[in-house]
Amino acid sequence: MTEFDAAAAAVQAALDAGARYADARVMHRRYESMTARNGDVEELTQDESIGIGVRALVGASWGFHAVPDLSDAAARDAGRRAARIATASARVPGPPVDLVPVEAVTASWASGCQIDPLGVPLSDKGDLLVGATRTMAEHGADLAEGLYQIWDTAKWFVSSEGHRIDQRIRECGGGISATSIGDGETQRRSWPSYRGQYGTTGWELVESLDLAAHAAQIAEESRALLTAPPCPAGETDLILGGEQLALQIHESVGHAIELDRILGWEAAFAGTSWLDLAQLGSLRYGSELMNVTIDPTIPGALGSFGFDDEGSPAVKRDAVRDGRWVGVLAGRDSAAMASLDYGGSVRADGWARLPMVRMTNVGLEPGPHTLDEIIAATDDGVLMDLNRSWSIDDKRLNFQFGCEIGWEIKKGRRGRMLRNPTYTGIGPLFWRSMDMLSGETVPWGTPNCGKGQPGQTGHTGHPAAPARFRNVRVGVSA
Repeated sequence: MTEFDAAAAAVQAALDAGARYADARVMHRRYESMTARNGDVEELTQDESIGIGVRALVGASWGFHAVPDLSDAAARDAGRRAARIATASARVPGPPVDLVPVEAVTASWASGCQIDPLGVPLSDKGDLLVGATRTMAEHGADLAEGLYQIWDTAKWFVSSEGHRIDQRIRECGGGISATSIGDGETQRRSWPSYRGQYGTTGWELVESLDLAAHAAQIAEESRALLTAPPCPAGETDLILGGEQLALQIHESVGHAIELDRILGWEAAFAGTSWLDLAQLGSLRYGSELMNVTIDPTIPGALGSFGFDDEGSPAVKRDAVRDGRWVGVLAGRDSAAMASLDYGGSVRADGWARLPMVRMTNVGLEPGPHTLDEIIAATDDGVLMDLNRSWSIDDKRLNFQFGCEIGWEIKKGRRGRMLRNPTYTGIGPLFWRSMDMLSGETVPWGTPNCGKGQPGQTGHTGHPAAPARFRNVRVGVSA
């Protein structure tokens, strides 16, 4: 049987068992990662899995079943079991479940890839990490680490409405970090971020990071941070680098606009949201510089695809326009419940997991400034970059973040390096204080977004650039 044959058999079996709608996803994923430490390869992981997951809708209830077997008998049994689970759940009365209409298409899509990452010799990949970590160790790092990760995923999707879609998504990335240990103090510097930079692209992304060229600098900065003065405590103007702003978007915008959170569907584990659907279209989320889009069509960004796991095509939408909240991340069922006319943001992290609302590429549109202009316009402030820690409440409202490095800004100039920089705020008040935004946008990739029960790890993208926020509380008071 082909992958499409297996998916079609599962869907038909679910319909024969009483489902009013069914879909099936066959997924084949290959994964490879390597880590190096202090000039030696530490671990190589290579994994491969294939299976089929089936969703069935009976009344107002979903059922799901998955198996690592694409035979006709196994696929049909999975479809029947998904329908039986939905039937059992439907015995408990619940609100009606409708699905936002989506055109049923036959289509193929693949992410761009110039250099097949799994085709690059392991010796070349190892030499890259070994060389970079050895350089960091030679320049003072007590712990020098490097890693890369690769995912090569093929999907086949069939629905009872007539979808027949196949996709191939290749993702990869990597990074390095240097940790220095002093007297009661530990400091880390990373490039280009702690977990690295990732995208839906080939090995050319890792080559573009030029890890070896940045190894010495970040090792030296990690040692310098040990004796740098601490970030002062108080209210001041805060300039965030693009990598840290990407995390700020992820935590205080991306999760907050997930419709399943807003509806309370994720309250048991992931949490809810401070947003109220009654304010969609009117709530002021941030300043007029704040324009956030939901855009899975960005070439090479980590949250990009051709179709989501419900067969909805990738479409760019506004989440925040001119500072006002106007859009959400949604699936076909949650959108119908909220009287919206779009889904398009549902994915699962594997064939054995139920698809759920996930971030795609959620990011800021470019602003009119440059980082140099922002610094020059700041009389007194702090510049912080690269995330070190994060904490945010389960409504995605109150937050506190720590960064790897900070710099004092005085009279429009970058001054002393600062250690242990932190800042805190309340989401909408923080975003409303943004008064300068750079156009130097990078589509940062986050390959470790956790959500769901059982837990799933999502791959998300966050276009971001440096920005300034006024009167932000920074540092920790003694």
